[in-house]
Amino acid sequence: MRLLILEDEALTAQQIWRFAARYGLPTDDVHEVRSVEKALNWFREHAMPALVFSDIELLDGNVFSLYEQVAVTCPIIFITAYDQFLLPAFRANGIGYLLKPFNYEQFAAALGKYEGLKASFAAPEPAPSEPATVGAGLSAAVVEQLSAALRRQAVSYRQRLTVRQRNSFYLLAVDEVAYLQAEEGLVFAVDRQGGRHPLTGSLSEWEAQLDPAQFFRLNRSELLHIGAVERVEPYFNNRLAVKLRQGDTLTSSTAQTPALRRWLEG
Repeated sequence: MRLLILEDEALTAQQIWRFAARYGLPTDDVHEVRSVEKALNWFREHAMPALVFSDIELLDGNVFSLYEQVAVTCPIIFITAYDQFLLPAFRANGIGYLLKPFNYEQFAAALGKYEGLKASFAAPEPAPSEPATVGAGLSAAVVEQLSAALRRQAVSYRQRLTVRQRNSFYLLAVDEVAYLQAEEGLVFAVDRQGGRHPLTGSLSEWEAQLDPAQFFRLNRSELLHIGAVERVEPYFNNRLAVKLRQGDTLTSSTAQTPALRRWLEG
């Protein structure tokens, strides 16, 4: 039984491997890939696996760009830290969706669903020597469902941020964040105690994933949480100085000042 793990975090990949063995899945033919580009090459060179465990945000981008290019005929169990990418189009085919951090019981429940629905997977698998078809991609209907699901992420905002730390990660609750700050190509979440937590992705990407009722883009480099605001004072050149409860002071851009006033008034 060939298993494919699309995961850029080594510890999570090892956990998947360990849980799969504990569940009783054969683990003598397990392949691990950490980027979209390498996954695309993997599908060109290998026959379709029996099951894919797939993260969503890989080292070089979103995994759905892979599934638009590769005709994947096996089931996929998504294992991700992102709670806004619930995809009915995939779940309808018996696919699980595990949110990091997950435990063995949750993992086993997803595999139980896979085992129960395995007989209903009607798409024929390629012959053992035949690599997966690359370029055909998902059907137009499924791609449209994916696109619609991604567009709907605005109604399912992030409740926690994934902070990477070498080969591990930890979760930071959104309510603990005072503001996000872009600095020299990196984005940091600054918590209510002044701690700085490095994030992956751009400030604009994070802005799209966070509730606009709670977060406001003050300027090109800072995204403010409403709960961190202590008071607001006029600043020169028609700007506003925002004093935060943990002591920092942020300044709005001139262009954002009118919208900031409306946002603060609710």
